Amino acid sequence: MSDILLELDRVHVNFAARKNWLGRVTEQVHALNGMDLQIRRGETLGVVGESGCGKSTLAQLLMGMIKPSEGTCHRAADGMQMVFQDPLSSLDPRLPVWRIITEPVWIQKRSRERERRALAESLAMQVGIRPEYLDRLPHAFSGGQRQRIAIARALSSNPDIIVLDEPTSALDISVQAQILNLLVTLQRQRTLTYVLISHNVSVVRHMSDRVAVMYLGQIVELGNTHQVLSAPLHPYTQLLLDSVPKTGVLLDDALALRKTDLPGNRHLPSGCFFRDRCPLATEGCQAVQTLQTAADGRAVRCWRNVS
Repeated sequence: MSDILLELDRVHVNFAARKNWLGRVTEQVHALNGMDLQIRRGETLGVVGESGCGKSTLAQLLMGMIKPSEGTCHRAADGMQMVFQDPLSSLDPRLPVWRIITEPVWIQKRSRERERRALAESLAMQVGIRPEYLDRLPHAFSGGQRQRIAIARALSSNPDIIVLDEPTSALDISVQAQILNLLVTLQRQRTLTYVLISHNVSVVRHMSDRVAVMYLGQIVELGNTHQVLSAPLHPYTQLLLDSVPKTGVLLDDALALRKTDLPGNRHLPSGCFFRDRCPLATEGCQAVQTLQTAADGRAVRCWRNVS
């Protein structure tokens, strides 16, 4: 049995931004621009990057909601589910909780109501929801409880991969740790594979085995969590980590973004995509950068830090 559940090979995803009067596309949004990525069985892969870097498009691609414009997506996984950022908007307000939890099973197998009810009770207990509450509607629950319901729904079809899209950002601080610990416990018990998409570096550090750092639809650094978040090689990764506020520590002006706007993804930069904003940019950055293996084994899209 292969440890690789899903593999992206030079994947591009483009969306039509403008068409002429004949309906032909004259301008495109380049959302993903050469993604190479493997997702391994039993791991948590963290995906970080600023807004607009392509994280949401990547999530949709992994879920099969969109197809690559170029490149290939090889799937060995039997099933995938997703836990969304806002649990209230992702749960049907008209359905009782037990039906929400077992909705994926109903869609896939059309199993009997008695079997689905028993499954809902079992999953509810695993995520910390009392079975006697299963006939209630979603509005009767707190935000943390609704996210537990969403997690139970994701588990109901026994997926190989669960995509976690900012799973705690809509929750109170006091509840976030509970949900993260629940996810870790469930992963150990069920050998789950997670793709964790988050702006919160602390969450990614706590949860992830590996981290992929995205910039303008590309992965610029990929390696184990300790490597990437403790000793980043790509200048963008360093700047991303330095942007996290630290109590009692002054921001370092030695390494700062150049005063330029974030490049648009309709007309991509030439050479290194980060060149115009990078404080370390030199003539070598004018060439197209590819993911290469550094001396410690991680992948980095920067010519300075490869073996």
